[in-house]
Amino acid sequence: MQNGERQVFPRDHSCMSVSAPSIQCFNTIELSAGAKVRKGAGFILLLLCLNTTAFAQSSGWPQWGGPRRNFMVDAKGLAAAWPDSGPKRLWSRELGEGHSSIIADGSRLYTMFSKGDQEFVVALDASTGKTIWEKGNAAPTAGLALENGNGPHATPALVGDLLFTVGLVGRLQALDKQTGNIIWSHDLYKEYGGTKMGRGYSCSPLAWKNTVIVTVGGAGQSLMAFDQKTGAVAWKKHDFKLSPSTPTIINVDGQDQLLIVLADHIVGMNPNNGELLWSHPHDCDWGLNISVPVWGAGNILVVSSAYSGGSRALQLNQADGKTTVKELWASRRMRVHHTTMIRLGDLLFGSSGDFGPAPMTAVDVKTGNTVWQDRSFPKANLVYADGKVILLDEDGVLALVTLSPQGMKVISKTSLLAHLAWTPPTLAGTRLYIRDRKMIMALELS
Repeated sequence: MQNGERQVFPRDHSCMSVSAPSIQCFNTIELSAGAKVRKGAGFILLLLCLNTTAFAQSSGWPQWGGPRRNFMVDAKGLAAAWPDSGPKRLWSRELGEGHSSIIADGSRLYTMFSKGDQEFVVALDASTGKTIWEKGNAAPTAGLALENGNGPHATPALVGDLLFTVGLVGRLQALDKQTGNIIWSHDLYKEYGGTKMGRGYSCSPLAWKNTVIVTVGGAGQSLMAFDQKTGAVAWKKHDFKLSPSTPTIINVDGQDQLLIVLADHIVGMNPNNGELLWSHPHDCDWGLNISVPVWGAGNILVVSSAYSGGSRALQLNQADGKTTVKELWASRRMRVHHTTMIRLGDLLFGSSGDFGPAPMTAVDVKTGNTVWQDRSFPKANLVYADGKVILLDEDGVLALVTLSPQGMKVISKTSLLAHLAWTPPTLAGTRLYIRDRKMIMALELS
């Protein structure tokens, strides 16, 4: 098959599946595999039915995954297509190693990078890419498996004037976003005996109320919450083994829950105190559960992992503080490694694969059936906005596509990066920021 050639695979209904209750927002539209779908905007309108918080009215990108930590934003005014040369390039510059994604806050950007055994938190001018400030510290890499490039792997979180970061060797910091001055810091390994990950620390901090939550590891402290202003320990709980995954918040029938996929369990907790609300087994070779689950309509949570993990869908229901968990289906046909997944209507989209090819795959969230696969791109990260999907593959090809039950339509694409582009794009308004292991670039998508 020639590079860039599109190949759509037939639907497969061989996956183990149990049908969930029917969810239908418009009685003329149904997105289950094999059903008829009205063409045009009707498919996109189904997004309004997702059981998630309404789109934040902000053009910023304050944390891993954007305003709602799900790589779906409310940006408007994106161009319907790009010229052959790609979208307008505003600036680009060398940055340094790392997979940390980019935080956008008005006129400033924040991210992390490394050079040798030093790692840096950096503030950049969003208009020019020039460095405003940077703060460095030692991050020795001896003993780490970094065949896919040095860290940092985690993405900062911005709350008010505070920027929270965690580096490759487990140094948690709170910095003043204006100056880069360190307000407080903790060495999660030396101070708390945290679990050292083979490829370095990778959990992106989660801000919740007046705390910041991260994985740590060790007896009774799988996760820990720290006071945002002082760094004091607010709570620490549980003995689950760690994975490289990152926590998020979902709302189950009115109850906010802290969700994370650890080495062999999917876990829901009370984010206020760490109390365990529920857990469900999800094994994966080497405990490498990395991608963050997708939560949506029908109280359906879809988890996907590479290697032997595969995917499973859980239906969660909550009453009087008690959560019930029902597994709807499990399948090894969909295996998302470390890239992003998005849900549109009843379909989940993501790159499925680990050591070999990773075709873009559409799965019915109710049944687990594979609706289609498409090999147009290698492993890729996705961001949804303005009825379109921005795709950045690991070879540095940036594309504008649409995803539907009928397949993936490539509207425009261009090659921009060359050094293993595993970092998800950041979209703030109509500005897109991308990076690989050497370069960072700003683009205008209007």
